[in-house]
Amino acid sequence: MRVTLLGTGAADCWPNPWCTCASCADARRSGQLRRPTSALVDGVLLLDLSPAPPPEGVSLAGVRTVLVTHDHPDHCAPLVLLARQWVRRSEPLTVVGPPPVLAAVRPWLAPADPVELVPVEPGTSLTRAGYGVRVLAGAHEVPTALYDVTGPDGVRLLYATDTGPLPESTVAATRDAAYDVLLLEQTFGDLADHGTGHLDLATFPVQLDRLRAVGAVTPATDVVAVHLSHHNPPAALLAGRLRDCGARLADDGAVLECGPDRAPAPAGG
Repeated sequence: MRVTLLGTGAADCWPNPWCTCASCADARRSGQLRRPTSALVDGVLLLDLSPAPPPEGVSLAGVRTVLVTHDHPDHCAPLVLLARQWVRRSEPLTVVGPPPVLAAVRPWLAPADPVELVPVEPGTSLTRAGYGVRVLAGAHEVPTALYDVTGPDGVRLLYATDTGPLPESTVAATRDAAYDVLLLEQTFGDLADHGTGHLDLATFPVQLDRLRAVGAVTPATDVVAVHLSHHNPPAALLAGRLRDCGARLADDGAVLECGPDRAPAPAGG
């Protein structure tokens, strides 16, 4: 399985264009932009409909299935599907998500668009183009799906954004999953009083420990923090703190080669 990180940032991106904090200033100095979080699996399966264009050189023309977590606009931007319609793609496309996602997408589709809308809820399982998908519950302000994806090669990925501390049912459902890759949100860094359905640097390691305890995360799991905001420390400091809990930082556009034969993560990543 080949996973391309189209974006690793939160809704306001990092740097936030209106902000002058130390983390945003550091990101500007380094030329590092984190778009809203989204990922592309093997060029055919898209995780979330980000409003931002993908990194340079990445095409969405091969996408056949879109898994949308929830209807917040940084994860569900139907304009992306209008752009597809404008180039008259004729291949069938499946958009999967909780019912509010499909309600948001439907007005953007033309009557002749070959797009199938598939409603899901926690506990739903489906197969599309050889990929097995299980829907798990997130802890967020709106109906949210976390996606457990198994590729045709048996490689397994958990895409877990947006969510606060994971529901007990979700942790139980991941028992012995031994994921090859985990994309787990870590939105708020050192801001602990955000009062939202998101994780921060205090709660993120706790979720990893819970997942390790049930065999969902193993020493071989590539754990990458996503949905990062400028409430985090500058990237070099954040990378060190993530390493301390067994996770890593990756840039937008990074490609994860997932599975038992994957190359080791870059040093310092």
